[in-house]
Amino acid sequence: MSKSKGTFIKAGTYLNHLDPECLRYYYAAKLNSRIDDLDLNLEDFTQRVNSDVVNKIVNLASRNAGFITKRFDGKLSDNFVAPDLYNEFVAAADRIAELYETREFSRAIREITALADKANQYIDEKAPWVLAKEEGKEQELQEVASVGINLFRVLMAYLKPVMPELAARTEAFLNETLTWEGIAQPLTSHEITQFKALFNRIDPKKVEAMVEESKEDAAVEMAAKEKAEAEKEKANQTELDKEPIADEIEFDAFEAVDMRIAKIISCEAVPKADKLLKFQLDIGGEMRQVFSGIKSAYTPEELVGKHTVMVANLKPRKMKFGMSEGMILAAGPGGKDLWILEPHEGAQPGMRVM
Repeated sequence: MSKSKGTFIKAGTYLNHLDPECLRYYYAAKLNSRIDDLDLNLEDFTQRVNSDVVNKIVNLASRNAGFITKRFDGKLSDNFVAPDLYNEFVAAADRIAELYETREFSRAIREITALADKANQYIDEKAPWVLAKEEGKEQELQEVASVGINLFRVLMAYLKPVMPELAARTEAFLNETLTWEGIAQPLTSHEITQFKALFNRIDPKKVEAMVEESKEDAAVEMAAKEKAEAEKEKANQTELDKEPIADEIEFDAFEAVDMRIAKIISCEAVPKADKLLKFQLDIGGEMRQVFSGIKSAYTPEELVGKHTVMVANLKPRKMKFGMSEGMILAAGPGGKDLWILEPHEGAQPGMRVM
């Protein structure tokens, strides 16, 4: 994902331009039961949806519905002339159901599109558009187109878990509720409604518009982030301005402070203490227990394993929660705006800070 390239796309931005069922289908065509990264390639996304859903599946209905509604008053044939092919489609139900249940969605989609290829092959071979022009072929035309509609019906029953809205429009067209069990027998002597466009192909221009809007959103967000950071820096600087440099000290006073690199071995919140964290620090083979009031700025988990700087020769202080044997150095005005000092890589526990 890249905000600058516009490939970090929010759901709201997507919905401004494209049908959510396109993305549902594409995800299903990519996902499996393993935890793998998924690459949303917008060119592949457009091609996959248009090729599979529009050209192979929905087009199967549009190629045949016109013949049924215009020539036969919307009534499917009394006879079903391709029982072996239909039974092959129905026989895939258990296999596809198992793939859905085991979250092998991409394999389920491959099974469905392979069936769609067989359905289109049948229609191409029978060529109902040719039969429609020949005298005496009326019954054969109705039978072939009815097979095409029934095969589409099975495919949409299989796709219903992935594309429920398309399935709902299909049910209105077929004048029937799609169920897994209901496809066991083909529809014969059944009246369908007039065909209306069930699904629109993805227009690449809409994808481009979505990307451009994402870039604009990213630019606005970046500007807002930079403004917030500038305001925060200004506020921090104001805090610094309010806290003048302390009075001068002699070098001997500074030299008396022994600061050491410490590794945070453990860190935990102190019960009933709003500000305190309890540390176990390694300062080169020697362990020190230190209490520090930085709870508002850090969670214990994010500190464990880090290196920091501590005052090692500070007189131990007996506190309500135990003995504190030093002081962790931190910078900032306080509250959430506190940062522990972290040495560069190479500094080891126990090294003295000069």
